[in-house]
Amino acid sequence: MNGFLLLAEVHHVPAGVTIVFALLLVGLILCLALEEKLHAKKSVIAGSFAIVCLLLGAFWQILPFEQIVVGSHELVEHTEVDGEYIEESNGDREEVHVQAMDESSPTAETDAAPLHVDGHRISMPVYIPAIDWGVIAIIFGSSLFVDITSKSGLFTWIAIKLTKFSGGDPRRLLVLYGLMTVLFSAVLNNVTAMIIVGSLTAVSLDRLGRMDKLLGFLLIEGLLTNVGGLLTLISSVPNIIVGTTADISFVRFVYCSAPYVVVATLVTLWMGAKWFGINRLTTPAEQEQAAAQVASFDENDGIESWGVFWFGASMLVLFIVTIATTSVMPVIGDLQMGFVALAFAGVMLLQYRSEADQFYRSLDWDLLGFFMGLFVVINVMEHAQVLEWIGKGLEPVIAWGDVAGSAAILLASAVFSSVTDNIPLAAMLAKILQGLGTANDSSLWWSVIFGANLGGNITPIGSASTLVAVTIIHRHKLTLSFAGFVKLALPFAVVQLLLATIYVLLFLR
Repeated sequence: MNGFLLLAEVHHVPAGVTIVFALLLVGLILCLALEEKLHAKKSVIAGSFAIVCLLLGAFWQILPFEQIVVGSHELVEHTEVDGEYIEESNGDREEVHVQAMDESSPTAETDAAPLHVDGHRISMPVYIPAIDWGVIAIIFGSSLFVDITSKSGLFTWIAIKLTKFSGGDPRRLLVLYGLMTVLFSAVLNNVTAMIIVGSLTAVSLDRLGRMDKLLGFLLIEGLLTNVGGLLTLISSVPNIIVGTTADISFVRFVYCSAPYVVVATLVTLWMGAKWFGINRLTTPAEQEQAAAQVASFDENDGIESWGVFWFGASMLVLFIVTIATTSVMPVIGDLQMGFVALAFAGVMLLQYRSEADQFYRSLDWDLLGFFMGLFVVINVMEHAQVLEWIGKGLEPVIAWGDVAGSAAILLASAVFSSVTDNIPLAAMLAKILQGLGTANDSSLWWSVIFGANLGGNITPIGSASTLVAVTIIHRHKLTLSFAGFVKLALPFAVVQLLLATIYVLLFLR
């Protein structure tokens, strides 16, 4: 077996250079927080900073411009015998011939670096391997799959069925819409869930003559999107970033987060009903009138073809099951979740093969462009040793132990996520925890996940879904300012974060 040795390159970066890139990172976060005032999309902001970072990285020669090695694997254990490296794995010894390396090379000085064998070298621009294409594939494929599936009328059918099931009772309708919001946020994405549920909520309350309750419904649903976003590994982008970095499987993620999601959902619904005066119908006359109103709803209006409807329903169930079992499936497990998402999107596109371009146009290209720019920025920050500096700054906090350290990281993540996008924060903290060698069963990972998701409930710019909720509120001529949102949402966010802190410290350590 012919192979070669890969060792981590050690290079010195002047402190002044690191400070410049640290200021660029702060600038990126501030610009994302002021996205609306700048009248710029996330992709433009992240892309601009990525261009600047790459240019400065090339100017100061801190980026690797060598050929990229792909297809290699790391030796689990190895020893050196007369200049040859011997792989030792499961009691077997296998000789590995390593290519000669110039002893003057700085990479030759790092004896503790892992050995990689096999693979081949290819020329590739430095910004290509900087992007986590697995995450991009999951977002692209899942978004496309959901958009095509929604054309079958499946999601509308489910929502109206739930409205009829409520019998027109406001409290019961709130509970059903709340549970649907959490479920949709878990299997779809927060923004899509808020758009679907928010639109149907307005229709339901308008027909029931309960538009005075719309503000409370929409606000509670917006808050629950971020709670539901905690349920699965693919529910939100921070989950994908942190979960994949920590090597948390889909099943384990659900197992660990589900108890909290159930409790937080029930508490949020109870608080919302009390806070906004959403009460049950108490008299038989009120109940009969509401039942007659919901009977006029037709859940079949959005269904153009029952064949397409049942195909979409079957594919949605199969998609969720396949995603949940990807890590343990032969062949598919090697291709990973990104392939699953793209493959299911491809199958769904076959139904609309002559009009596929309309689904491409409806994709959130701004989100995908933002991610690619973000990954490039984070990669350059790593080479500039900015993340190493931040990691050293967090080491004292992490050193407090799983109790104090996890609580501090969770609350800090929530605060920062409330004023800026939680995606850069999650990506940065995941990279830092990985660099510190944090075990994948540590509660610190969960502190980042819970904090990054729930912090979006503190302000309207904390998450895209709460921003969508506010947009729907304004569309219906309801008044809700930035300060007004914070005043209404803060009690919910405080309770959710308190429950999360207790849960992480007691059950995820």
